[in-house]
Amino acid sequence: MNPIDIFNAVLYGVVEGITEWLPVSSTGHMLLLDQFVRLGVSTDFWNMFLVVIQLGAILAVCVLFFHELNPFSPSKSSDERRFTWSLLAKIIVACLPAAIVGIPLDDWMEEHLGSPFVIAAALIVYGILFIVIENARERKAEALALEASVGRVGSRAGSSPRHMARPKVQEDAPRAAALADRDARVQSIQELGWGTAIGIGIFQILSMVPGTSRSGSTIIGGLLLGCSRAVAAEFTFYLAVPVMVGASGLRLFKFIHAGNVLAANELVILVVGCVVAFAVSLAAIRFLMGFVKKHDFKPFGWYRIILGVVVIAYFLLCR
Repeated sequence: MNPIDIFNAVLYGVVEGITEWLPVSSTGHMLLLDQFVRLGVSTDFWNMFLVVIQLGAILAVCVLFFHELNPFSPSKSSDERRFTWSLLAKIIVACLPAAIVGIPLDDWMEEHLGSPFVIAAALIVYGILFIVIENARERKAEALALEASVGRVGSRAGSSPRHMARPKVQEDAPRAAALADRDARVQSIQELGWGTAIGIGIFQILSMVPGTSRSGSTIIGGLLLGCSRAVAAEFTFYLAVPVMVGASGLRLFKFIHAGNVLAANELVILVVGCVVAFAVSLAAIRFLMGFVKKHDFKPFGWYRIILGVVVIAYFLLCR
């Protein structure tokens, strides 16, 4: 067993654990990492490894949200158990659109849309979308805050001249990012309706295009459908469990069905990658859930744009 391959497997696990949950595209980062860090494995194993390593990341969701997703928890009331069963049903139904479209088109997508330039374009387009959507939400929230502030000051001012009654919005209104979330229609996972859940699931179909980011697609869908950032991120984590387990199972089946057998070094690489992805995912998920309570997604949008430009520049100039 080559120690360098073990070290490289650790690097892939770190990248997978971070980028699978942040809306920055794990595919784009894996593509770049592959240009500098190569594993001594077969092509078939490599294609399988990039998908199956997600199982480690998925296990982190199951651990962190075990109570929320466990309908048999003895600490839950009967109402809480009913809600958990309802949530699980919403998760399964929301995953159906991606499964119906994704399973038949999996091989075609990999063959025709796996180029670095498609990935870079998706990175940039979705980065722009994050910025545009967040700006629009903040403008709307600021307008509502201004209207409410004018009403309050006007009622106190009585017949005072309007220019005297007009408030200073920047002093009266909370920060724009917090305002946008405060005015979201869906403030908690308990308020997430069937229509919104299915709508987010439909947005998940877009993640079939490499570089879009599965979490990026569903978070954008959640924001557009009126969810707060925290709800959009949390439901994204839930949706990942059946989708990524299914994708990993399908890829592993194809690997074995093609007559491949895991060599000892390949098995070690796969296990190391999954274990590291699990450990790093625990930290990444906690970070994102804390981040979205105080910040918007625009930093991720700018990061995606910069990364997309870097990918294009690298493959145009260095290849």
